[in-house]
Amino acid sequence: MPRLSEVIAALDALWPPERAESWDAVGTVVGDPDLEISRVLFAVDPVQDIVDEAVKLGADLLVTHHPLYLRGTTTVAADTFKGRVVHTLIKHDIALHVAHTNADRADPGVSDALAGALDLRVVRPLVPDPSDPAGRRGLGRVCELDHPLTVREFAARAAERLPATAQGIRVAGDPEALVRTVAVSGGSGDSLFDDVRAAGVDAFLTADLRHHPVSEARAHSPLALLDAAHWATEWPWCELAAAQLDEISDRNGWGLRVHVSATVTDPWTAHAASTTTSEALGAPN
Repeated sequence: MPRLSEVIAALDALWPPERAESWDAVGTVVGDPDLEISRVLFAVDPVQDIVDEAVKLGADLLVTHHPLYLRGTTTVAADTFKGRVVHTLIKHDIALHVAHTNADRADPGVSDALAGALDLRVVRPLVPDPSDPAGRRGLGRVCELDHPLTVREFAARAAERLPATAQGIRVAGDPEALVRTVAVSGGSGDSLFDDVRAAGVDAFLTADLRHHPVSEARAHSPLALLDAAHWATEWPWCELAAAQLDEISDRNGWGLRVHVSATVTDPWTAHAASTTTSEALGAPN
């Protein structure tokens, strides 16, 4: 069996930590470099439900996309949410490793996995990484559909292909407009509107879209916007990453057993559709 240090070296080759954003917190959070690794679990969020799943599974290593700590802390006391996570991991000899924005910018990365889940053909990065002479790394992806769909049909495809969440898919734009090209970005994407407009695509699918940026984006162009749950847009990366580690394990004869958590850690748990018509929202007399 490989040691944690060997597995981490392989993961760092896939997602070099130096390619993470300066504000990010990636890498190994918990774990003895000499720990022997036989079973690995991939998940989006390092929350207690996922850690408990890793314990039940008998995993030695948990790899998550989201960091446990993005800011400094003065305690890992077990009566705090994150402290309890750390205590559970250490108690059960489970290492925790994070690949966040370094996985976003990778080739293949988070947005490649999202495009694959939606049956889109990747053309190029939305925001190319200037350090990549091949022009394949970067944030987001510009994609093409295999055949044109209406915005309504493309939203239905996204709702069907991405993991189910309470939110589903929200749409801004003409539902009957045709979509031939799409920009996608896993996770929060409304900081990329200028790049999306410059790409000249028909639609942009991402997560965490806010009222004012969407309103301004719609005023600038007829671009259709599709807003999915943050967790749902990043979960496909777990399957991609697990497959990459499987291939490395086979190549090195490690015999790792690699799993992907199907636990939904999206924080939203229910959705009530509006029933009031717009005609009923007029100002009072």
